[in-house]
Amino acid sequence: MPRPFSSFAFAMLAAGLLSVTPARGQDGREDADGRPPSARPAAKEWALAIHGGAGTIPRTYSPERRAAYLAGLEAALKEGREMLAAGRSSLDVVEAVVRRMEDNPLFNAGKGAVFSHAGKNELDAAIMDGKTLACGSVAGVTNIRNPISLARAVMEKSPHVFLVGPGAEEFAATLPAIEKVPPEYFFTEERFKQLQDALAREAAERKSGLEAAPPREERYGTVGAVALDKNGNLAAATSTGGMTNKRWGRIGDVPVIGAGTYADKNVAISCTGYGEQFIRHGVAHAVAALVEYAGMGLGPAAAEVIQKRLDKGDGGLIAVGRDGSIVLEFNSEGMYRGAADSSGRFDAAIWEAP
Repeated sequence: MPRPFSSFAFAMLAAGLLSVTPARGQDGREDADGRPPSARPAAKEWALAIHGGAGTIPRTYSPERRAAYLAGLEAALKEGREMLAAGRSSLDVVEAVVRRMEDNPLFNAGKGAVFSHAGKNELDAAIMDGKTLACGSVAGVTNIRNPISLARAVMEKSPHVFLVGPGAEEFAATLPAIEKVPPEYFFTEERFKQLQDALAREAAERKSGLEAAPPREERYGTVGAVALDKNGNLAAATSTGGMTNKRWGRIGDVPVIGAGTYADKNVAISCTGYGEQFIRHGVAHAVAALVEYAGMGLGPAAAEVIQKRLDKGDGGLIAVGRDGSIVLEFNSEGMYRGAADSSGRFDAAIWEAP
């Protein structure tokens, strides 16, 4: 039986976000798309989905650049696949996969993070264990090689959920296992040029008396992983350098539990896109609530939020359900993404279907 509606669910119902139609989700009842249990695929032993950001991704990429991105996705996916097949926990897997992507300068996280208006790399990350709802987040850190590991340490070694800036770095200083690096470690020529272009455009706008919103390509860039392990446990992890030319300690959705990252007993979700929008709509938790309280299937729930509640071009999400179902949903031009499961699936894509 579905859980009784919470006050949150009633609020969502009043807002028109929840449905009370008899369509049901992943527990043996009819799916939201009308399929009876006998017509649904068998549950997977394990499953993994990853993303490397969503948004306006130029289709003019050279074959070499496209191949490099796909190779980066596939390397991360392969590591996660091997860990899950060996029986490792979903929490270990999402941390390891995100660490690998943080170390890849192609992606806007860790080594490839974008620059703030002040010329700094300010990093955010979050991780969540769906079995216990334990979670940890960090934001605005500048000397941590792998912020996702610090987020896990916040979850497991502190009494708190969310640490920011100097405080997060002070906490990290007490943990020898957390690798510290000088800020110069994060420098990449491509990201620095993006900042210079943004500053030049900003100066030109001031001179003309006009002020425009940042181009979409400056708003996006994240890495994330969601996984189901052999014990049936789900986990989610997300990491980012944020938005090019961000100011005033801006923090996006990634470290905000329920906005950019969420996992519970039913789903694990990692988002990527225009962070302000994902915060406003509480995207990750909204999808989870539709699954749990409205009984929607994971695919329809993700589509409801991404395609109907957000503006076109805002971004997307990856999700894994407790039956091993995988959803890769986005409303932007592209999303760096990949998926693997125990049935043999292994694919990566940017624009086109895998």
